[in-house]
Amino acid sequence: MSRIAQGSGDAVSGRVVYAPVKSLFLIAMYAAAIWGLIAYLRLDTVLLFAVKTIAVLLLGHSVGMHRRLIHKSFDCPKWLERTLVYFGVLVGLGGPFAMIRTHDQRDWAQRQPDCHPYFGHRRPPLIDAWWQMHCELRLDRAPDLRIEDEVLNDPFYRFIDRHWIAVHLPWVVVFGLIGGWAWVVWGVCAQIAVTVTGHWLIGWFAHQPHDETWQVRGAGVQGRNVPLTGLLTMGEGWHNNHHAFPDSARIGLYEGQSDPGYVLIKALESAGLVTKVRLPEDLAWRPQLHWMDGDRPLRLPDRKPCKLMGLIGRMCGLRT
Repeated sequence: MSRIAQGSGDAVSGRVVYAPVKSLFLIAMYAAAIWGLIAYLRLDTVLLFAVKTIAVLLLGHSVGMHRRLIHKSFDCPKWLERTLVYFGVLVGLGGPFAMIRTHDQRDWAQRQPDCHPYFGHRRPPLIDAWWQMHCELRLDRAPDLRIEDEVLNDPFYRFIDRHWIAVHLPWVVVFGLIGGWAWVVWGVCAQIAVTVTGHWLIGWFAHQPHDETWQVRGAGVQGRNVPLTGLLTMGEGWHNNHHAFPDSARIGLYEGQSDPGYVLIKALESAGLVTKVRLPEDLAWRPQLHWMDGDRPLRLPDRKPCKLMGLIGRMCGLRT
């Protein structure tokens, strides 16, 4: 779906400025995570970190925030959507409105013939990391971006967007009561440090020049699949596929491309909690989409899931 008025804005001219709130928040998370690594490296803290990180990435960032709230790639009850989006905020990148604006403005800019280096990750890794995690881009002429009223007027979303840092406090209290500071720094601080940094790192790799299956003609920035990251990113690492079919609930489209996010969506569909799951063949064909595999014609992806994901799906009684 598109929230940006066609022909509005200039994706090239702007300046990168320091964003103190998100920068100082992340620095504090790094400091606490380093302390936790030195003082509280134990089996229970590592397991807590792993479980919490998987939960916020799978339930929240991939399925809730990205595939549901931003791309509307499936339908679900409002209570489930809110729960998934809440877990997405726990990643530590920002509230739902901020995530929609950041995502949609970036995607809009990348579809233009040219855009600011901030949008295309066109700087060396250390500079890009500073820009993406500690700064923000202020365009001279920003596009007209309008979030749909159903989301913008939702009182729950308004609350967690305004208090996207404070929403971590209940977890601080619960983990503190159960496991003391060890659980706080591993279950909250280390998780945020890793998920925010990982989000930037995958984004940087996913937008470096590389030959890929699909090309969006006329777009100044192409997406790149990042091999070996399918499981770690819950399927989000297949970014070339996502550039080709952004509103598809399935991102790992070809054999060998694991996509835990899609497996979860299918599980929720089997439970009757998710409907209208959109796949590439359900989307309107875009004439600028070009198949890059030699002289073979344009085609939709094969229905051959990753063997591991297919096995998990069969164990759960799902049709992937």
